[in-house]
Amino acid sequence: MTLAPEWEDRPGRAPGRRLPDYVTPQWAAAFTALPRSLFLPDLMWAHDMATGRSRPLDRRTDPDAWTQAADADIPIVTQWDDGQHAGTEPGTVPTSSASMPSVVAGMLAELDPQPGQKVLNIGAGTGWDTALLAHRLGDANVYAVDVDPQVTADARSRLGAAGYRPTVICGDGRFGWKAGAAYDRVIVSCGLRQIPGALVEQTRPGGVILAPWGTHYGNADALVRLTVHDDGTAATGPFLRPVEFMKLRAHRLVWPEAPDAGGTVEESTTVATLPAHGQFDPFPFALGLRLPHATHAFQPHDDGARTLWLYSLAEPAWSAVTFRDGEPEHQVRQYGARRLWDEFEAAYAWWLGAGRPGFDRFGLTVDTAGDHRVWLDDPDQPVNQPGRPPSVRGA
Repeated sequence: MTLAPEWEDRPGRAPGRRLPDYVTPQWAAAFTALPRSLFLPDLMWAHDMATGRSRPLDRRTDPDAWTQAADADIPIVTQWDDGQHAGTEPGTVPTSSASMPSVVAGMLAELDPQPGQKVLNIGAGTGWDTALLAHRLGDANVYAVDVDPQVTADARSRLGAAGYRPTVICGDGRFGWKAGAAYDRVIVSCGLRQIPGALVEQTRPGGVILAPWGTHYGNADALVRLTVHDDGTAATGPFLRPVEFMKLRAHRLVWPEAPDAGGTVEESTTVATLPAHGQFDPFPFALGLRLPHATHAFQPHDDGARTLWLYSLAEPAWSAVTFRDGEPEHQVRQYGARRLWDEFEAAYAWWLGAGRPGFDRFGLTVDTAGDHRVWLDDPDQPVNQPGRPPSVRGA
């Protein structure tokens, strides 16, 4: 990860400095003309990926620290709590941001729009991604949608100040933007739990949809690149790599309410080991495909043990497994008709039997009705049952 990218021919910078290696030649002119700092507010929050913490930076009181963070390859939070937050300290939930420049550059390279093509960007955010697209393709070929009125207005303002006038709409990204269709490329700048069928409908046959997609098992996503079929009825393509984005508002996780007291908690033990559950480890992604309509949380204990909690999103059911290093067996508790830990163990056995597949062995097919089929290695080898992910509410 490059922590302090240097930009060639930037205003106020010494000439001759090189663009970061993650910027491809096709995008060099756009990244040179449009540093991320042009699209960041005076008050912003630099996010530390290692600790998960954000710190406030104000250009008016500490311009050097603000500029250093703006130039760094880190995420920048620009809104908390859907705009209901006030003050300089971080809010509760980050709800709009400027992505890491390396992530933006990588996604634009994967999108690979060609001169004359029309692009729809879901999640306008600060307007930076939209400006980069407009620089290369022209204002008339770029459309952006954002659900938040203030975010949309700020993006328009910053785009205008930078000299760009693409079409920026305040609307729900689930529905795309039919008035501008058909698009050659659609890029989604927020995490999805379902690819809306409208995006397939509004993309030309042979066109590309690039989006972060995942399940509610965890917050991480995987970037998928879908190509629309010649008949326009569906789109298919591979997952590329893990990423993590703020979720489309309609696709945010709604935590289940605690079941009413009563009922029986079944107790047992397991000799299973806990597979790696890091943010970008492949097993949690695969598990979410085989353990549908469920989420998880970890509870640390003072003695070094930790409990994995599994919660059903479809019915009152949970499981809790406490792991202690060095012990051959681990306590299992399960509540409700659904035995989530049993499903977990079956999914783990499947993953091991499949050769511990990583992200790049999985793919996705989505049709215009929004029905999904995730597959392993080949579209004819489905991992889950076709259908619309029912854990997505309001989609």
